[in-house]
Amino acid sequence: MEENINHKSGFVNIIGLPNVGKSSLLNALLGDKMVIVSHKPQTTRHRIFGIMNTDNYQVVFSDTPGIIREESYKMQKAMNDAALSVFEDSDILLVVIDLSNPEFPQEVIDNKIQHLKIPVILVLNKVDLVDEDKCNEQVEEYKKLYNWTQIVSTSALKKSGTDELKELIVSNLQPGPAYYPKDQLSNRPERFFISELIRENILTLYHQEIPYATEVAVTDFKESEKHGKPFVHIYATIFCMRRSQKGILLGKNGSAIKQLGMESRKAIEEYLGKRIYLELHIKIKEKWRDNDSLLKSFGYLH
Repeated sequence: MEENINHKSGFVNIIGLPNVGKSSLLNALLGDKMVIVSHKPQTTRHRIFGIMNTDNYQVVFSDTPGIIREESYKMQKAMNDAALSVFEDSDILLVVIDLSNPEFPQEVIDNKIQHLKIPVILVLNKVDLVDEDKCNEQVEEYKKLYNWTQIVSTSALKKSGTDELKELIVSNLQPGPAYYPKDQLSNRPERFFISELIRENILTLYHQEIPYATEVAVTDFKESEKHGKPFVHIYATIFCMRRSQKGILLGKNGSAIKQLGMESRKAIEEYLGKRIYLELHIKIKEKWRDNDSLLKSFGYLH
């Protein structure tokens, strides 16, 4: 195949405080659901690549955990390390703000982006939740903070302004090769996304500390056939920290975990495009969020 000498590429990294809509923005830019979303903060725990391909360019987006200002345990430190690593390998940086709650991550300005020599785009997300006067007022305030390449207003959930942002990103790409095969959508394996879909349903179905005290690991993934069609057996373990949390996860007579299994199975079948059998187990691991070996096995430490 003849090489496209006009091909452009780059790593576009997304950073911001928790719950500003970074994951929703990435999904909107990719036109597909790549990462889990929730109204709860700290939904994203890992740095996740999503890849946008055409014949003429490849954009490797990186969604990151929200910056946690007060780290309570080693997992949160690892999440912050993942978030702040974007300054080391960005070709374009997106700093995302929630316009309806416009707290600014000043530490990003103070410590990181002042000396960057790459395009830095400020994305004012959730513009649908504020009136035009407030939006214009915030834009003027943010202009004073940094010499942004451009300030863009979006509503990721309503896909407003995201096409314009995509065009801006592509226009700022430099000539370069495809870093990944053109049919690849992420750097993460199927097992990772399956565990994330289960965790998304934990975020939806459970409350208080339960979503933050749990981690999901796919322990077995067996492909087969059933009635002449592809079928997958999936076994996953949900880790929690206390016996009381296990009881809440199970629910009365196992009702809660049954619902979790049903909702997760539907989401995984939609993701894989095939029927599955899903079996969930719960395991208690005290203080797993401070356990180096477990954090490494879950992908937080390398």
